[in-house]
Amino acid sequence: MNAGKKILVVDDEVKLLEVLEDFLASKGFVVFTAQNGEEALAVFEREDIALVLLDRMLPKISGEDVCTKIRQKSRVPIIMLTAKAQEAEVEAGLWIGADDYITKPFSLKILYARIVAILRRLSEEPVPLYNKIVFQDGQLEIDFESRSVRKSGAEVKLTPNEYKLLSAFVKYPGKVFTRDELIEFSFGTEFCGYDRAVDSHIKNLRQKIERDPKRPVYIQTVHGVGYKFGGK
Repeated sequence: MNAGKKILVVDDEVKLLEVLEDFLASKGFVVFTAQNGEEALAVFEREDIALVLLDRMLPKISGEDVCTKIRQKSRVPIIMLTAKAQEAEVEAGLWIGADDYITKPFSLKILYARIVAILRRLSEEPVPLYNKIVFQDGQLEIDFESRSVRKSGAEVKLTPNEYKLLSAFVKYPGKVFTRDELIEFSFGTEFCGYDRAVDSHIKNLRQKIERDPKRPVYIQTVHGVGYKFGGK
């Protein structure tokens, strides 16, 4: 399953970089490494990377800035590596496009399970009933065949998790989702993040698809329960 898939590992700790490179290579991945943000972006530009493991604290260009630059042009999954796990920092990372966080020190088995889970979700996403759905007289358009989303005619770049959340809402219109249900319907039971991480993904999604994110039309909050889709 992993054979030939390219992973970019970015960390300024040489020893950790070597451990991750050897471990992931033993699992069948083709591994590229970088010790700073500039190297990471250069590798990403020339290689067809399937997933990025990205340290938050990097020299030259920070992990957050690398994540932002990658997300401007790609939906590739990004797992942030960090020595800290304060809620505000996790939220900030998710806000700029990270798909998951893992705190150092971490188990290689757990890291591998998260990598496989993310890649499996990308390859096994079910086909929806309709190839294209349009809401609000063309204000929001979702093309499931090309996995593209447009807002007022302009393409909106979503992260894999944002796209999965939007797909879940659209496939079950009118359903009020709890956070746990959103995790189950969007990511599967193997999801390893925080349940409150869903809130950060929702904020990101609203920022990208809503005309006024503070007064959302599509992703509506149901106080005390969760969220529902309000598009028509």
